[in-house]
Amino acid sequence: MRILIAEDEPVSRQLLQNSLLEWGYEVVAARDGQEALTILEQADRPSLAVLDWMMPGADGPEICRWLRSCENDSYVYVILLTARNQEGDLVRGLESGADDYMVKPFNPEELKYRLRIGQRIIEQEQKILRLASTDDLTGLLTRRAFMERMESEMHRMRRENGMMGIIIGDIDFFKTVNDTYGHLVGDLVLQHFAQCLQENCRTYDYVGRYGGEEFIIGVPGAGLLETTEIAERIRNMVQNTSIPMPGRDEVIKITASFGVDAVNLRNGNEYMAEELINHADEALYLAKARGRNCSIIYSRADMQ
Repeated sequence: MRILIAEDEPVSRQLLQNSLLEWGYEVVAARDGQEALTILEQADRPSLAVLDWMMPGADGPEICRWLRSCENDSYVYVILLTARNQEGDLVRGLESGADDYMVKPFNPEELKYRLRIGQRIIEQEQKILRLASTDDLTGLLTRRAFMERMESEMHRMRRENGMMGIIIGDIDFFKTVNDTYGHLVGDLVLQHFAQCLQENCRTYDYVGRYGGEEFIIGVPGAGLLETTEIAERIRNMVQNTSIPMPGRDEVIKITASFGVDAVNLRNGNEYMAEELINHADEALYLAKARGRNCSIIYSRADMQ
């Protein structure tokens, strides 16, 4: 696990870093409070932090207050280190949002075990977040988690002047599968379809279950051509794969339909995620109307 240490005194910082490395942590070191804030502003910020109370730029309690005011799903467990040992100091440190407090000079073994407590809390929180953001049946993102990721990627593509592609896919005649074979087999078909989606996406694409038999893929950095190629790869794999029936000498064949759209987010384009998804959904509706088992690109002419 990654851990941030913020200490302006070089010898103390080095000694603390050596201990943490010995205990198996990946250490990110800051020389003052401002550098610590810069690190904590990053999307992949460390989940544990050991902050000195008195630092130039920003002190430990100030950093804690900033952390607790942030709207960020990833919690940072903070231990404050200080030479202050009055009861009022302890209260002020904890009121600022620190999770723990140690007075210098401290026992390294005590710090080690207090960090382990913090690590267990962080790991449990991450487990809960994973469960909340993951569809039980398919292991894909839930609709809410997908939308949060989509908004984040749209912002990133605007900063990078990039493209953003979207694919919405729907299993053809899925109700017939459920009516004919039952919901357990229907669940198996959904799992198989989800696997096809994941296997044909790029490693940095993200896939969610949008509802029922409808699935959605975010394709950051891709235009219409590349996004459509991904949709077609998935469609071909789906139609060419046989799904074994559990306990029977029988297989199921399915097909799927896809709606595709992409947008250029250069020059501060304020195109919204919901608008992009709605366009792909309209293209999917057209794919169904045109006989299913096809990929349709959103076209403003077709949708008029």
